[in-house]
Amino acid sequence: MMPIFNFEIIENASPKWNEIIKQAETYDFHHTAFFHKIDNKFRSVLLYFSSEENFIALPIVLRPIENTPYWDVTSVYGYSGPVYKFQSPAEKDALINFFKNTFIRFCEEFGVISVFARLHPVLSQRKILDGMGQILDLNRTVGISLNMAPEDQRKVYRKSLKSELNQLRRKELMVVTAYDHGEIDAFIKIYYETMDRVNASQDYYFSQDYFYQFLQNRDFEAKLLVCKERNNVIAGAIFTNSEKIIQYHLAGTSSEYIKIAPMKLIIDEARLWGNQTAAGTLHLGGGVGGSDEDSLFRFKSAFSDQYMQFSVWRFIVNKEVYGELSQGKEMSNYFPLYRS
Repeated sequence: MMPIFNFEIIENASPKWNEIIKQAETYDFHHTAFFHKIDNKFRSVLLYFSSEENFIALPIVLRPIENTPYWDVTSVYGYSGPVYKFQSPAEKDALINFFKNTFIRFCEEFGVISVFARLHPVLSQRKILDGMGQILDLNRTVGISLNMAPEDQRKVYRKSLKSELNQLRRKELMVVTAYDHGEIDAFIKIYYETMDRVNASQDYYFSQDYFYQFLQNRDFEAKLLVCKERNNVIAGAIFTNSEKIIQYHLAGTSSEYIKIAPMKLIIDEARLWGNQTAAGTLHLGGGVGGSDEDSLFRFKSAFSDQYMQFSVWRFIVNKEVYGELSQGKEMSNYFPLYRS
C-alpha cells in the first residue's frame, strides 16, 4: 500500500512547532520556535513533511527581497537545517523524495528565489538535501562525547590542557551556575567587553533583554556558568541542553584574566554537568578556519579529538530571477550574491 504524505506550514506561534521538533531523533535549541522568534524581525515557519510516524521538519526564516515581489529563505544564527524521525526505514527514501519535490514547489509558489542554511554538524542532514543546490563544507567543529566515562573524556585532553586545569583549580577560582541578576549582569558586561576586544560585528551585540529571555525560556534548558575569583565574576558561558545535545553558545572573559584562560575551567565543568544528563554530545562549535592554525579551533580541540564537519546549504530556486537580481554585483563567494 502506498504511503500517504502530508505537508503543513506551521506558524511560529503554534504550539505544534515544538511538539514536532521534540519528537525528532535529534534536535538542537536552534530548531525551536523560541529561537526563531527572539531577535528575529522576519517571518519564521516550520515546514512539516510527514507520512504516518515518519517526518522531516525544516524551520526557515522568510525574508522579503526589497523592491521586488520575491523572497528568499535563510536560517537563524547558529546551526539549523532539517530535523527528522524515520520510524520506518522502508519509507525513508520515499519521504525524502516527497520532501524535495514539495519543498521546491513551495518555493516556486511562494516566490522564493534562493535558500541558504547553516547545517548542524551533529545531525545527518546531507542525504535529505542532496540534489537541491550545493552543500559546501566549511570549517570543522569540536564535540566531546558524553557517552564516554568522565575519566576517559579527560584522557583525550591535550597534555598541556590537563596541566592548565590543575593550575586553575589550585587558584581561588570556582565555577557556579549564575542565578541572580548581579552575576548575570556581570557576565553580560564581560560578553560586551569580549566582543569589543575581538572587533565583532554589531550582529553579536545582543540586547540585555535577549540574555534574560534566553536564560528564562521554556523551549529548552539554558544554563549560565560563571567563573568567580572570590565574589568577582571573571568569565562566563551559556550552555543549552536540548535532550541529546549540549551546546556551547555565548561566552566571554574579562580582559584582566585572559592570560589564565578561566574559560577552560568553565568548559570542563560543563562537561561534568553534561555527564549527568541524557545528552550524548557537548558541542563546542568551531573556529574561523577549523584548522590548527586557527586559535579558537585550537583552544576547543584541546578538549577532544572528535571533529565534525560544519557545512552550509546553498540552493538557487529561480536561476533566471537570481541572475537578474545579481546584475551589477561584483562576483564573490557571498550568498545570495544579490544581497552582497
